[in-house]
Amino acid sequence: MSLHRRTFLSLLGTASTATLLSSVLPCSFAETPAATWPGYRKAIVIDSLGSPGTNIDSQIDISLTASELNDVRSSGVTVVNLTIDAVGSYAKDYDRAIRAIAYWDAQIAAHPDLLTLIRHAGEIEEAKSSGRLGLIYGFQDATPLGEDLGRVDIFRNLGLRIFQLTYNRRNLVGDGCLEPGNAGLSKFGRELVARLNERRALVDLSHAGERTTLEAIEASKAPIAISHTGCAALVPNPRNKTDNELRKLSDKGGYVGIYLMPFLRSQGQPMADDLIRHIDHAVDICGEDHVGIGTDGSISSIPLTPEYKKAFADEITERRRLGISAPGEDPNVYTFVPDLNTPDRFARIADLLSARQYSDARIEKILGGNFARLLHEVWED
Repeated sequence: MSLHRRTFLSLLGTASTATLLSSVLPCSFAETPAATWPGYRKAIVIDSLGSPGTNIDSQIDISLTASELNDVRSSGVTVVNLTIDAVGSYAKDYDRAIRAIAYWDAQIAAHPDLLTLIRHAGEIEEAKSSGRLGLIYGFQDATPLGEDLGRVDIFRNLGLRIFQLTYNRRNLVGDGCLEPGNAGLSKFGRELVARLNERRALVDLSHAGERTTLEAIEASKAPIAISHTGCAALVPNPRNKTDNELRKLSDKGGYVGIYLMPFLRSQGQPMADDLIRHIDHAVDICGEDHVGIGTDGSISSIPLTPEYKKAFADEITERRRLGISAPGEDPNVYTFVPDLNTPDRFARIADLLSARQYSDARIEKILGGNFARLLHEVWED
């Protein structure tokens, strides 16, 4: 879920995020001690669905602000899978994706000391050593492809490396997780999976329906990602994945990223403990080599101003109108974890995992090593 950058720039104002949060939340990062896990700065940290900025959508025309760029520097994040397409329609999605790629290309060109495009797996390590944030261009819906598999090559040549098949609703590829028919992968969808395998692009099934997920895992010759989800065994929400889906994914070498979204709880605002609970369960089901974090959010923190709350409620209303709003999306439940609402959230997650007696090696895998391993395996030619 995302809002336009122009909207958020008007919401930030002059008040500090920490002050705003401390006035509305029982616990804020302003009251939390600095992260201390000693391995953080040397770890490769990957958000398998995220963005620079402030919970932005990619169809914008305002540059990253100085504050947002400082958040990138301080976050310690090495790479993000950055959504660059629109979702849920066909009419304008191709054009919007092209515009978004042009926008992010311009941001990278404007900040070459801080941002870099990731096209090959070896560039992950280069991003880490240079201290830059690597951006992986990815789709969250196949609608920009229309009916033309040739567009896979067009977008791949423009830097696309991750292709999500569906976004909640049905498209030509298959059923999303909100489709009651659960019809699975279409013939066209199977052809798309085969083309993505041939082009060594990563298939993502985060918003796919259960049958689409299982059939795509079976059809793919390469490991697959579920870049941002939760565990249905803990919270039976359509946006979360069943143990069966998670096992099938990991059995073929895949990866699941746990998000920081409302669907971590059945009711109320998810907090950091809920995130850790889902990570624990995913590790139990998939093994420690197949789990990571895909926040589905932004590097910068979100200020809970009255203006933000109204814009957030309006966004949910619009998503419901379009039929892409999942159960659990609520104007009173925010799409971030309040006690991790800070640019260094990955460092704080590392602390929480360490407190649960996770080994340093396991923490490094979950912070980004597992997703990096997957990208090396799928992309290398």
